[in-house]
Amino acid sequence: MSDKSFEMNDVVEMKKPHPCGENKWKIIRMGMDIRIKCLGCGHSVMIPRKEFTKKMKRVLEKSNSTEV
Repeated sequence: MSDKSFEMNDVVEMKKPHPCGENKWKIIRMGMDIRIKCLGCGHSVMIPRKEFTKKMKRVLEKSNSTEV
């Protein structure tokens, strides 16, 4: 699957793990920049969308689209 489609609240895997050792991130904000939160230590990082799509490896869990 070469299509890297992602949505709000998806859990994604990045190419490099966070310094805490965790490699699972939750998308908590989307726009020109994307804010992701480490599921290991809770640290959040905001990175440009273009950089995020380059550094993202794959979507691990899709969000429930029933959430409002």
